[in-house]
Amino acid sequence: MKLNFLVLAGCLLASVTASQAQVHDTHASEAPRWRVGLTRTDLARHDVSKTGYELIQSRVDFETGVASPRHSHPGEEVAFVLEGEVEYQLAGRPPVTLKAGQALVIPAGMPHVARNVGQGKASELATYFVRKDAPLVKIDD
Repeated sequence: MKLNFLVLAGCLLASVTASQAQVHDTHASEAPRWRVGLTRTDLARHDVSKTGYELIQSRVDFETGVASPRHSHPGEEVAFVLEGEVEYQLAGRPPVTLKAGQALVIPAGMPHVARNVGQGKASELATYFVRKDAPLVKIDD
């Protein structure tokens, strides 16, 4: 199953050309609340067969020691670690640390924090299956 996921993630990433890869600040009002050393680059955005939903694939890069604010998404997220070590703290669950090549499914609406706990840069490929009528990121106060 892990190999199938790797193949799927690789195929999805390979289907995006360099001209499509760019940084999108789709929620400018949230930008100041994100931490320095954390960037999200949207790679692909496509409608899916379920009405009102879309698939978004992004690369998230964390500098050493940087964590995201506590946040959630209006749908499921598959977080696949590309490099480094990332600790995921999902609300009500013990923390999970993933290394390059490992993945975690984050349920819709689940508040969580992702933190680079490795010695260098960390990156994840985040694939979101989300409602189109809601912001991709909701930062918890």
